[in-house]
Amino acid sequence: MSAALYDLLRKVTTATVTTMLLKKGIRRCWMSGPKPLVPGAERLVGPAFTLRFVPAREDLATPESWSKPISTRGAIEAMPEGCMVVADAMGITSAGIFGDILCARMKKRNVTALITDGVMRDRTGVLASGLSVWCAGVAAPASVNGLTFVNWQEPIGCGGVAVFPDDVIVADEDGAVVIPKDLVEYVAHEGAEHELYESWVFTEVERGVPLPGLYPPNDEAKARYAGWRSKRG
Repeated sequence: MSAALYDLLRKVTTATVTTMLLKKGIRRCWMSGPKPLVPGAERLVGPAFTLRFVPAREDLATPESWSKPISTRGAIEAMPEGCMVVADAMGITSAGIFGDILCARMKKRNVTALITDGVMRDRTGVLASGLSVWCAGVAAPASVNGLTFVNWQEPIGCGGVAVFPDDVIVADEDGAVVIPKDLVEYVAHEGAEHELYESWVFTEVERGVPLPGLYPPNDEAKARYAGWRSKRG
């Protein structure tokens, strides 16, 4: 995707993204669970880099597994600059999938953000790493207490949403949404126009205009908006 398209998407809220996707028949795009670890998080956009965990199996989910080629450590070294890491932790909240050192390494590799329906550990250190994180909370136990890491860059489910590698993720204070890569251009352009229309609606509401016929617009409202937009330039 072009940098200009990403710049446009950064102006579109996750709420508007869901509305644009609803117009294309897609309802399951907002991930249930991930919330910004730090309130006031800026809106971030990037291609999905997926991680998959399954339930812990005692012979595989061990501290020794962290040294294997297929491990969270190995996955981090494969993450491209600018990606949005999306980790399927199946909503398990009793074991933290990442802590401060792994987050610091992701930040050093210029990962844009980590999104997961699981939880983090070492909250203070994660915050100090500077990595932007959306998650379902925090827990002290390590990942292998409840999860087995199995692979990266394959289709996953996160927060009840299907995520494929290279789908585009938008995350803000309302959470995180996934845009199928074939719909990114549509969502960016139509979403930006929708945001502009809503800014006009706010001015109309402040003038005391009733909502019926305004939101959604009837022909008269569309004509007034077109005039306002034309004068705006």
